[in-house]
Amino acid sequence: MAAPTESTSGTPTSKKQKKSTNTDETELLTVPDGWKEPKFTKEDNPKGLLEESSFATIFPKYREAYLKECWPLVQKALGDVFINATLDLIEGSMTVKTTKKTFDPYAILRARDLIKLLARSVPFEQALRILEDDVACDIIKIGSLVQHRDRFVKRRQRLIGPKGSTLKALELLTNCYVMVQGNTVSAIGPHNGLKEVRKVVLDTMKNFHPIYNIKALMIKRELANDPELRTQSWERFLPNFHHKSLSKRKQPKKKTAKKEYTPFPPPQPDSKIDKELASGEFFMRESEKKRKKMNELKAKQAEGTSRRQEQRQKAFIPPKEKPSLKNSKPATAENKIDIQAIKEKVKNAKSKKLGAPPVNPETPSAKDDKRKKVKS
Repeated sequence: MAAPTESTSGTPTSKKQKKSTNTDETELLTVPDGWKEPKFTKEDNPKGLLEESSFATIFPKYREAYLKECWPLVQKALGDVFINATLDLIEGSMTVKTTKKTFDPYAILRARDLIKLLARSVPFEQALRILEDDVACDIIKIGSLVQHRDRFVKRRQRLIGPKGSTLKALELLTNCYVMVQGNTVSAIGPHNGLKEVRKVVLDTMKNFHPIYNIKALMIKRELANDPELRTQSWERFLPNFHHKSLSKRKQPKKKTAKKEYTPFPPPQPDSKIDKELASGEFFMRESEKKRKKMNELKAKQAEGTSRRQEQRQKAFIPPKEKPSLKNSKPATAENKIDIQAIKEKVKNAKSKKLGAPPVNPETPSAKDDKRKKVKS
């Protein structure tokens, strides 16, 4: 009698749990912070897979040495999820296959992405992250986005930045590992980050500088931390960058205006006889025609001689002189010259002799004394 009593007691509790779960749909739609999907184990699929699946990809010649070294590590990592990996150096290909022990159906797709990333020069340490549940990859082909090779190389270098600074900033903002190699860009990380990386790469190839998208990502990161603004629209905070084509075609100096199109041909030009008929020369005599030509010739000669004479006379015409403007300053007491002081200085200079004492004109000299003695 104990068994039925337990069963009856369990039914009302289950109904109460169902009523409590059917609360608000909004609470069910929102994912709580820190929640992770439970890991897929062998208990979820104990019977394994029905069919064998395999994927293969080729790799360039310069990756052969690196893949040969790290291939034992690749086999060990894929062996944990029961997937076989083979490396064919003759054909230059890598192949992954499922086995009878494989229980995770998505493991073969992750193994396929792993060999693709290894072929695109991604190091093994970063490519191994693809086997995790929350990590995905995206290989963006950029070779066909730009036609000119020089322009393509410049835009690809713009994506990398000086010493890889732009690429490093993009990795920090998106939490993704980005590898630019040849005509492809490989990215590994969460799905939200891969979406932003693809947008930045495609915009850069369309001649949008990546710094603008990086600024927008920084603003989004700050807004995501604010719980009030998390549910609002962020369009008012994000900058709007419009593409401006600054390169214009060089315009010619002389522009010729195109004439309006007319289906009719141009009018036929007048012949020499038509011109003579219009002027009346056709009906003139030969002597009159000669006389008219001579008069026209003399008139031209007269004009030429007058023009030459004018050119010759130009050499004899004096040029116009500019009026000389003298700075006449009024004589002041400082500017006046003392002539008497100058005369006295000159007299003193003449009376003085070099290396001799000054002569006193009042005292008579020794020669005058001797003359007076002789006379006496």
